[in-house]
Amino acid sequence: MKQLNYTCPKCDNKTYQVSEMRATGGTFSKIFDIQNKKFTSVTCERCTYTEFYKTKTSGLSNVFDFITS
Repeated sequence: MKQLNYTCPKCDNKTYQVSEMRATGGTFSKIFDIQNKKFTSVTCERCTYTEFYKTKTSGLSNVFDFITS
């Protein structure tokens, strides 16, 4: 994964962890349990302040999610 030049806005720490989260977007996706929204989170290792950034999902991952749900 690409390294970020990240500094925590709360405590000025420079160490962090990056994670991914998926969520449903609307009524249709909730009914069929399709997580069509994807977010990347950056969490400060010192104070645990977390920021979320919306990322793009591919159509293939949405289809795979629908089939496996």
